[in-house]
Amino acid sequence: MDQTVDIKAINERIKEESSFVDLLTIEMNKVIVGQKHLVEGLLIGLLSDGHILLEGVPGLAKTLAINTLATIVDAKFSRIQFTPDLLPADLLGTMIYSQKKEEFVVKQGPIFTNFVLADEINRAPAKVQSALLEAMQERQVTIGDTTYKLEEPFLVMATQNPIEQEGTYPLPEAQVDRFMLKIVLDYPKKDEEQMIIRHNLAKTFPKASSILKPDDIIRARGVVKDVYMDEKIEKYIVDITFATRFPEQYGMEKFKDMISYGASPRASISLSMAAKAYAFIKRRGYVIPEDVRAVCHDVLRHRIGLSYEAEANNITSEQIISEILNQVEVP
Repeated sequence: MDQTVDIKAINERIKEESSFVDLLTIEMNKVIVGQKHLVEGLLIGLLSDGHILLEGVPGLAKTLAINTLATIVDAKFSRIQFTPDLLPADLLGTMIYSQKKEEFVVKQGPIFTNFVLADEINRAPAKVQSALLEAMQERQVTIGDTTYKLEEPFLVMATQNPIEQEGTYPLPEAQVDRFMLKIVLDYPKKDEEQMIIRHNLAKTFPKASSILKPDDIIRARGVVKDVYMDEKIEKYIVDITFATRFPEQYGMEKFKDMISYGASPRASISLSMAAKAYAFIKRRGYVIPEDVRAVCHDVLRHRIGLSYEAEANNITSEQIISEILNQVEVP
């Protein structure tokens, strides 16, 4: 009985603490038309301290979305255009000689900010990608002999263009795994596109207001961790992850040779965190199976390795995830 009382108390607290979600969404919607899934994904990443990989053709408001989010949270924002000639120093900063001080001083790079948009990340060579990787994983940057902590909140949103493959470097699996979510963006609907035209032809383009401070986000992250997750839900998450590794144990023999490697334990952690953040966004103090299912595709789509056989049969990771969700028993 005691537990039920606790859940009730948690639920009340989350309802109160998550009131800013609606305000934030309203501000985002002033500028971003449609793209509900992108806005939700950005919120999940922000609340669960995870980075986001975005895939979509140019012109789908990817830069605008993260720029708007930075405005709403009153945080620092920098956009880095990744190109084949980019060097790690262009990202992290470097030591420069100061004649005034007669010594080398550190000039910090654009990574020292709250929100980083890494545009077309797959255009940069491996050296630059690994420099970004340290920043994403360790939340710190080393320049010369000194290591600098990055500011909180720190969110990397990287975009990759699925069309052009010339002059691009595919992201290594280890790096892709560092992204909590991979969101695939689609074109807007007809009425949304009409609205986009209106926005852009208006005398003044709509602007979002700053309604939060970075500290509010850090506090909200602590609250998200308090969202209650039952043992049954934990087992459900583990089952989903295990089904990507051993599909035959879950009645999916047909996928046994289609998957070259399954999701890592990092996927289970991300799935749990994202489900909690999703429950928080829905202003609920406990996680239900629907929350897990809602974030499952975004968390797992980039973490399942497909074999040549899968590619020959046009089997995608999306199809495998959908099948897993149909097969694994829901608590």
